[in-house]
Amino acid sequence: MIFLLLSVLSSTSIFVLFKLFKNHNVNTLHAIVFNYITASTCGILFYDKKIDVVDFVDQLWFYVAIGLGFLFISIFNVMALTAQKNGLSVASVASKMSVIIPVLFGIIVYNESIGFYKVLGIILALVAVVLASIKQTSNVRLTRSIYLPIILFFGSGVIETSVNHFAPEGNMPLFLAIIFASAGIIGFASMLIKSLKEKQVFKTKTIPFGFALGLVNYCSMYFLLKALRVEGFESSAVFTVNNVAIVATSCLIGLLIFKEAISTKNWVGIVLALVSIILVTL
Repeated sequence: MIFLLLSVLSSTSIFVLFKLFKNHNVNTLHAIVFNYITASTCGILFYDKKIDVVDFVDQLWFYVAIGLGFLFISIFNVMALTAQKNGLSVASVASKMSVIIPVLFGIIVYNESIGFYKVLGIILALVAVVLASIKQTSNVRLTRSIYLPIILFFGSGVIETSVNHFAPEGNMPLFLAIIFASAGIIGFASMLIKSLKEKQVFKTKTIPFGFALGLVNYCSMYFLLKALRVEGFESSAVFTVNNVAIVATSCLIGLLIFKEAISTKNWVGIVLALVSIILVTL
């Protein structure tokens, strides 16, 4: 359960940092690239075996990791744009409602249980996510950027499902390191091209933000994978608890740190989130 808690705290920190990027005028792309350099380095440092490319270059997970790198940086950018244009809660709900994708995958492919309490808990979790994200007043026009939450929804679902399904046992740190390295290379190329076209200057204040983002980004994925590998816990339950807890925590942090208004519906959503966690874990 400690792995799940650490994953929730790390993932919530990602949303908070994206919000801080806007407040401190940090270049999102530059910070994301530095984030992936940091996250990849973490994966290499935590890998306790000798790294020999010959040992895994012919493995399917190696090529999946490279492909996921492209998806990671694409969805990370979409997540940042959603948090900035649609709000912290909208970004949270779009990415965390995607839990339905790995949950259905676990039930269909892994033949995981689908009892009454579990189904009720999943339904309440989805309702909780929506209620916790409704704002009484908002100056955001979703019609202008509604495509962002939609892309974020499907992209996040595919990422969570793929990482869980293809992560090799015993090589998780290296698997994550390759994903982040792939994303970092793609991001660096994009940053270089964009900098030449728009003559953007790299600001040193980006480094600490990118470093912090890289640490929590790596931790969020690593601890989630560790939680998914705990014996006795089904992936559908872990994903549901993880995602709904992130939404509830994000809402509370939005209230306490960013002074976002929380309505009665938001509180009902947070309470339902706690109820759904209890039901799913029964």
